Amino acid sequence: MAHHNLEMPVTEAQVRALRVNDTVTLQRTLYGIRDATQIHLFDRGRTTRFDLNGHAVIHTAPNVKKVEPSDAYPAGYQPICIGTTTSDRMERFTRPLMTRNGVRLIVGKGGLREGSAAAFSELGGAYLAIVGGTAALETTWVEQIEDVDLDDLNPESLWKFRIRDFGPLLVGMDSHGGSLYDVVRHDTQARRAQVLAALGVKAS
Repeated sequence: MAHHNLEMPVTEAQVRALRVNDTVTLQRTLYGIRDATQIHLFDRGRTTRFDLNGHAVIHTAPNVKKVEPSDAYPAGYQPICIGTTTSDRMERFTRPLMTRNGVRLIVGKGGLREGSAAAFSELGGAYLAIVGGTAALETTWVEQIEDVDLDDLNPESLWKFRIRDFGPLLVGMDSHGGSLYDVVRHDTQARRAQVLAALGVKAS
């Protein structure tokens, strides 16, 4: 296991150096994205003025407060609570995020599936896992909401966060076919079979 301190944006080589069980701390910029954001981008033909090439996105719909724009709040929003949401329902958007927008890293919880794993392997990407229930801590890693796009979708806008020491995050899926979620699933199924056998129950 190794630790990687990555300043955004990153190269494909930097991402391919990540391996499952490594840890990562992100610096500088992180983009917030969620279901509605991606539905509008990839199903309804909308575009964003943000350049996501080489960047990381986090699955989130933050709790924010509308304020007067200022040096402290250039986008006119104060971050209140920026937590991570479950990634699985956004599985189908991994490949278009990478091919159309150049995204390299996805931060979320709960993992993604086979389609995402294939995209990470082919295109050079990784999934960075965060523990559920840590929104208060995550919020302390966000220095500022620098900008926002597609804001008619608020709170599922496309958010540009300025971050510092965002992490450590765990590499849950890498570009070499590694997946912590596959390991857990395999171990769970094996233990289930052992328990059922011990109870004299035939596994279905």
